[in-house]
Amino acid sequence: MKRTVIRYRVKPDLAARNAELIAAVFSELEQVRPEGLRYLSLRLDDDTFIHVVETDAANGSSPLPGLAAFRAFQSGIGERCDEPPQARPATIVGNYRMLGERGSE
Repeated sequence: MKRTVIRYRVKPDLAARNAELIAAVFSELEQVRPEGLRYLSLRLDDDTFIHVVETDAANGSSPLPGLAAFRAFQSGIGERCDEPPQARPATIVGNYRMLGERGSE
């Protein structure tokens, strides 16, 4: 299992568009329902976005890049950002009902 946290801040005038693109990813996920993927996205009040991705794939790969909506989201991300995306591996230290039953693994 691999967990990654991605953090970036978008330009204020593009934050709503960024959120729309993320919503489209979740819409496609609801339709496709890929196995072995857990995904959470948060928007902070300063237009910082945080994504938490967990995949069960033995090689750590994610089905997200295979989604058309995700590719649309990634297209132009550099131009939307004031602070570029930074991805870091993450380990759960504690979890109370936020990540479901599997979140405490």
